[in-house]
Amino acid sequence: MKTLPSTDVVIIGGGWTGLLMAKELSARSAVSIVVLERGRSRIPEYSSGMDELDYFVRMHMMQDPSREAVTLRHHDKENSLPIRQYGAFLPGSGVGGTGEHWGAVYPRLMPDCFELQSKTVERYGAAKLPEDHTMQDWPVTYDEIEPFYARSEREVGVCGKAGNLNGKKIEGGNIFEGWRSSEYPMPPTITPYFSELFRGGAKSLGYHPYNNATAVTSEEYTNPDGVSRPACAFCGFCERTPCMINAKAQPTNVLLPVVRQRKSVTLRTNATVKRIVHDSAARTGKARGVTYIDESGEEIFQPADLVVLASYTLGNTHMLLLSGIGTPYNPATGKGALGKNLTHQVSFGVQAFLPKPLNKFMGAGGTGVRISDFDADVFDHTHLPFIRGGMIGAMSVGTQPLSTFGTTPSSMKLPRWGSAWKKASIEYFDRTGVIAFSGEQIPHKGNYFDLDPRYKNPMGDPLLRMTMNWQDNERKMAEFMNAKMVEIGHAMGAKEVNPFPGYGDYDVVRYQSTHIQGGTMMAKSPDLGVVNSYQQHWEIPNLFVIGASTFPNSGSSNPTPTILALTYRTADAILDRYLKKPAPLA
Repeated sequence: MKTLPSTDVVIIGGGWTGLLMAKELSARSAVSIVVLERGRSRIPEYSSGMDELDYFVRMHMMQDPSREAVTLRHHDKENSLPIRQYGAFLPGSGVGGTGEHWGAVYPRLMPDCFELQSKTVERYGAAKLPEDHTMQDWPVTYDEIEPFYARSEREVGVCGKAGNLNGKKIEGGNIFEGWRSSEYPMPPTITPYFSELFRGGAKSLGYHPYNNATAVTSEEYTNPDGVSRPACAFCGFCERTPCMINAKAQPTNVLLPVVRQRKSVTLRTNATVKRIVHDSAARTGKARGVTYIDESGEEIFQPADLVVLASYTLGNTHMLLLSGIGTPYNPATGKGALGKNLTHQVSFGVQAFLPKPLNKFMGAGGTGVRISDFDADVFDHTHLPFIRGGMIGAMSVGTQPLSTFGTTPSSMKLPRWGSAWKKASIEYFDRTGVIAFSGEQIPHKGNYFDLDPRYKNPMGDPLLRMTMNWQDNERKMAEFMNAKMVEIGHAMGAKEVNPFPGYGDYDVVRYQSTHIQGGTMMAKSPDLGVVNSYQQHWEIPNLFVIGASTFPNSGSSNPTPTILALTYRTADAILDRYLKKPAPLA
């Protein structure tokens, strides 16, 4: 094994969190930084045009499951099987990671998400909590991270309209959101026809629609680092693709231009990290650096004084398990925290068949209208068979014919083949809109990560195993929201609405969202979590873990805004406290 000269900081992962951490540390200190990214640079491809077959069907931007699959079982009495084609979630590959193909939706978590367990008990009593739940409060509150949310919105360049500005409710924004210290950097994008129909239908039912916040430019924008991006062209290629003109915020067009100018930062691509090398001892352990396989296949040891694990949720959890850092969660005893509180954002839609063409080939990431009247604990759950909720909305993000063709009203009872089906599919293609739900999954003791005892990757390491299934809370919530969404569809003027068929077992085929949380969650004490409120490992003070893997629970909101807010907070703690006196911060 080849040993390289030591660096002050090594960062595992070159996506949103890894590049933001590198940018912040290099801006305010002289530390040397090495960023190790498993994938390659894709930037030269972005200007060559968007191919739906390549990006939407063949998943060109995603990780290759033949090299790094994940296994799944629904419960611990079932044999796990490898996921050989990603469907329910789509982890990205290459510099920028999943942030390159994301949809750019940018809502904050609701304030009570951070106090999920205590707020629910306070309002309804402990008997209301779902059976076998593993809910617990975060060690940080909304008020503590609000300034970092605002900072991330300026950096990323987010457009929207505030609904709660310093406690003042503003009509037209989301009046149910947590307080905001500042307005969005840009006004909302224009509202396409389908989303405007949703606004009218929701208003007619007494709800409070608002334009969705999105990290797509509604006008030319220059962020605090001097990075400029043009206004969106509404080409309809955002989700699952990079942006050809840089209107959609991506790590490679927001952070990488700044990081590249910093001589103290080295970015190495095609570097697959195998292990974090460490000395184990409770609260006084030390990470020595990392081992990785370079592009030529040689194994390298990169010594470092500080290690930052900044990959996708699956990667963060897998790396700690493989490295033997922390105590794996045991659902039978409740002991251990590593792998615990796996959640996946609840997501489904109903299909509304409308009388007029929607021109839905046009759109932009996150553009659309939502309501939060049924989000979090905004509405009373006293007499409902579930807790929590989510957002209902009509997004106009652009629709491609190859990947979405074939939807017809269920009343026609057509098979998915034949001339009648083709004729109906063509007729309804531009008259069908999806009303979508994005909601919370409650953490449950039977949903967790561990190492698979049977399946290994090409390097001979055990694959990450997901033990995961929907519970009654999600199924009952989906039934309730489904009825509300069908009602809104008819209020929009739909001739027919295909309802969501409901949840059975967790399904890896139907796309759910790429928003998987948990596994290395933060907590107020080491017996309850893997990292503290600054995302510093409880056992190894010179190891920080950043990303959605540190979330104790799923919110209805997309995790990226919270991920970046927490990364800013962690970077400040490292710069202002840890580098001056390396020690546990909590």
